[in-house]
Amino acid sequence: MERIQLAEDLSFSRIIHGLWRLADWKYSADQFVDLIEYCMEQGITTFDHADIYGGFQCEELFGNALALKPGLRENIEIVTKCGIVIPSPNRPEHKSHHYNTSKRHIIQSVENSLKNFRTDYIDTLLIHRPDPFMDPEQVASAFHELKASGKVRHFGVSNFKRHQLTMLESYLDVDLVTNQIELSAYQLENLEDGTLNLCLEKRIAPMAWSPLARGQIFTNEDDKAVRLRKTLEKIAIEMDRSSIDEILYAWILNHPANVMPIVGSSKKERIQKAVNALNIELSLDQWFEILHASMGHEVP
Repeated sequence: MERIQLAEDLSFSRIIHGLWRLADWKYSADQFVDLIEYCMEQGITTFDHADIYGGFQCEELFGNALALKPGLRENIEIVTKCGIVIPSPNRPEHKSHHYNTSKRHIIQSVENSLKNFRTDYIDTLLIHRPDPFMDPEQVASAFHELKASGKVRHFGVSNFKRHQLTMLESYLDVDLVTNQIELSAYQLENLEDGTLNLCLEKRIAPMAWSPLARGQIFTNEDDKAVRLRKTLEKIAIEMDRSSIDEILYAWILNHPANVMPIVGSSKKERIQKAVNALNIELSLDQWFEILHASMGHEVP
């Protein structure tokens, strides 16, 4: 599988596996090992987490699987996030839903994640969402300390807009290697507002969450979803593909920004569809046809 170089000593698989629903799958540790190994057989070695996923359970479940086969750790990249605080039985000290990007919280979150994953380093740590109460000097100090200790190798952000990313970056003595953003043929905001352009400007390869728009394209009956389905079905026939999933992934993968879509499914056949999309090269006409279907009109 194609790999994207994010730093001199860091690359991600072009397709990333997302674990935000891992706790819902009710898998045993052995079943998780099987899924991880299946992903690796397809060339997927990058796994996306966050401390809050599954009510603070998903990291530990993944770590339990890695403990069964310790050799897996050195052949994968772990991405995790911090900065969101939510009430949970697993975090009784959390009284309300808010953000916390203080140095103390970031470092404690990393310590928790290292324990959960049963590892001594995280490949990439992301600030989960922009924090209106962020003190960038505290974030910078936390990143510096975590980098120096070897506990986190690289850093990035998630859901940051152009001005938010550049502001934080101006305080850091480490490079931000990615911005994880929502992007799909149905959700164009980050394509239209300059967020993706900033990634191109700074040579930051973005990760894309919800590349299938949470299934809205398949089930919704609003005008946009109907237009997109019709167009995607037409192009799937033109490309001799059996499903529009592959065309949706290809639309993202074909963009020059080297976007890395996150596949959040436990079903091997759905993971395979994302991998299949790597071999689809849409024509420029087809790419814009999908864009126009989403917008509801042609570009000016």
